[in-house]
Amino acid sequence: MTRILTITPNPALDLSTTTETVRDTSKLRCTAARFDPGGGGINVARVVRRLGGDCLAVFPVGGATGQRLRGLLEEEDLPCHCVDIAGETRESFSVRERSTGRDFRFVLPGPELAPAEWQACLDALATHARPGGFVVTSGSLPPGAPADFHARVAQRARAVGCRVAVDASGLPLAEALRAGVDLVKPSLRELRELTGLPLATEPERLAAARALVRDGRAGIVALSLGAEGALLVGAGTELRAPPVPVEVATTVGAGDSFLAGLICVLACGEPLEEAFRTGMAASAAALLGLGTTLCRASDVRRLREAVTIARI
Repeated sequence: MTRILTITPNPALDLSTTTETVRDTSKLRCTAARFDPGGGGINVARVVRRLGGDCLAVFPVGGATGQRLRGLLEEEDLPCHCVDIAGETRESFSVRERSTGRDFRFVLPGPELAPAEWQACLDALATHARPGGFVVTSGSLPPGAPADFHARVAQRARAVGCRVAVDASGLPLAEALRAGVDLVKPSLRELRELTGLPLATEPERLAAARALVRDGRAGIVALSLGAEGALLVGAGTELRAPPVPVEVATTVGAGDSFLAGLICVLACGEPLEEAFRTGMAASAAALLGLGTTLCRASDVRRLREAVTIARI
């Protein structure tokens, strides 16, 4: 049984490249493509593993793309529980525009899962999750998966004595919060969609996060704000952190790395402020590499010293 179990209902093989300028109707000459494992929970597990955490990644996989994804994860020595499916694992495609530093991300829907296939991902909880540990359910849902998939993960995690964290959007996020989670990591866009509010100022953002905690929908809200840093709100704790200044090579995977840093430290029983510090460092470290390379442990340790946290 594992301390941190991640579930990725819609994994991907991430293909990334760069081009000078993205223009319509033109052939875009790109650099050689790189391939990385992708999908929210898989990315979280990859970072947790690099930071020395005990983790297992659970995900459905199928076809030639799925076999390549498995091979990449074997190269990283990431413990996995794969659920074989009839469909082909999707690819995702990202392009870095060198002239502006903008990232363009093209996300495919993924294969349709049969009820037995997504159910098998849920069933893995009972076998592999450790009571007292964390279950992280993250990412988009593939066709065929129910809108309350993340909520079902939360319910099953609680049933086996685990804490649960969710990183999702839209209706699946709302359903998960209705079931109740220990930690939620929305982006500002996702929180705006959830609340229907503009959330233009920090007081408005804090009020929205406090409401989730007060209503029992989330024990902790870790709100990622991109270039503005992040806010962390829990019962009796409210923290603010500006971004760590680094040279940005990509923005892909920063949110997953942030969540992984938080969970890795919380799973070890460390204080919330230390988890926030590690999450911010991991997020900044993920900006340094191309593609979905995510962060290196050495960069996380180095950047932790540059994280500034203030109590609100």
